Amino acid sequence: MTSTLLKSPRLHAPKVHPLPNGLTIIAEQMPVEAVNLNVWVKIGSAVESDAINGMAHFLEHIVFKGTEKLGSGEFERRIEERGAVTNAATSQDYTHFYITTAPKDFAELAPLQIDVVSNPSIPQEAFERERLVVLEEIRRSEDNPRRRIYRHTMETAFDVLPYRRPVLGPEAVISQVTPQQMREFHQTWYQPSSITAVAVGNLPVEELIEIVAEGFEKNSQKSQSLTSKNQHLTGVTEPAFTEIVRREFIDESLQQARLIILWRVPGLIDLNDTYALDVIAGILGHGRTSRLVHALREERGLVSAISVSNSNYKLQGVFTISAKCDVENLPAVETAIIEHLEKLHTELVKESEIARVQIRVANRFIFGNETPSDRSGLYGYYQSLIGDLEPAFNYPQYIQNQDENHLMQAVQKYLSPSAYAVVVIKPA
Repeated sequence: MTSTLLKSPRLHAPKVHPLPNGLTIIAEQMPVEAVNLNVWVKIGSAVESDAINGMAHFLEHIVFKGTEKLGSGEFERRIEERGAVTNAATSQDYTHFYITTAPKDFAELAPLQIDVVSNPSIPQEAFERERLVVLEEIRRSEDNPRRRIYRHTMETAFDVLPYRRPVLGPEAVISQVTPQQMREFHQTWYQPSSITAVAVGNLPVEELIEIVAEGFEKNSQKSQSLTSKNQHLTGVTEPAFTEIVRREFIDESLQQARLIILWRVPGLIDLNDTYALDVIAGILGHGRTSRLVHALREERGLVSAISVSNSNYKLQGVFTISAKCDVENLPAVETAIIEHLEKLHTELVKESEIARVQIRVANRFIFGNETPSDRSGLYGYYQSLIGDLEPAFNYPQYIQNQDENHLMQAVQKYLSPSAYAVVVIKPA
């Protein structure tokens, strides 16, 4: 059965086509001379045990190394012959594989993408070669100051939830995992019920659905009986900080210190609680006229850069205020940030400030959905992680609905000026 998601007027009109085996196909015709297939698997590093941390990302690499039908290198060769492009990405909560083709080539190339995702042969020789590539990626990540700062932040934000671990995994683990462990990981987690396949581009919707459905029918493994492990990520969120928690590090590669102040906030399972925090992040740190940028950088010159983000993972989120400044300014910067936060606790935000964020969000939403790959990414993300496309269409509307009272309530509930975590990273 195919159902059309009707909410009008809006930019989007995809069809959602669930299959009996649990796989979901989403398709939309778009008048751009390209078609994007984005295969989303709602499996990322968060489902891994510590003993195989990094397996989801390693598998993302190995997927392209051949199947029973496609020898090693044949997938890339056939893609490149037609001028198509393919890539993949892994996060804590998902992995996705995407290909963009000319409309006339989609029926031939889409099944190849489906085959490599569904049936990687994981040969020993290719596994060992790719292990070296992944280990080098881990070393480069450890040599990257931004990645190190992110790791310190996540390890401070979470004590228990697997978001505290690196997606790439540690070198010691990746050095030891085996092809058989990867085959078991793929068989356990890459089930139809975990997969959303999104096709967007200049072909009729029914044709897109037919090509993708046939591709999975011909190329997918038979569905394995789900084990007790295959319940996806579940868990209890971590409580808000009850005091100020401080972590300090030295990083010889830095020229200036970094100050990150963070709070635990709702994740995607509590989506309605995230919108007000998105607006607050915009008011505090998006653009030169935002409060912290204007006050701390433009007026007082205390920081060379400052930003605010509300990052939502499936189970929980992290609200962060990040500043780059000289070491001697660290106390003053933290004090100023908390003073601004206290002001949000006691004074309603002006409507003009809220409007600035709302206009910015609406425009970025429109500009960020102009290509087939933009659209397929949006649909795949929400369907995979939430099981619902409606929030994808109406994000600007949810932001428009936030008023000064919603914002004050969210600040008072989630952003305590006396209980948060601080990560300080100083140059040597």
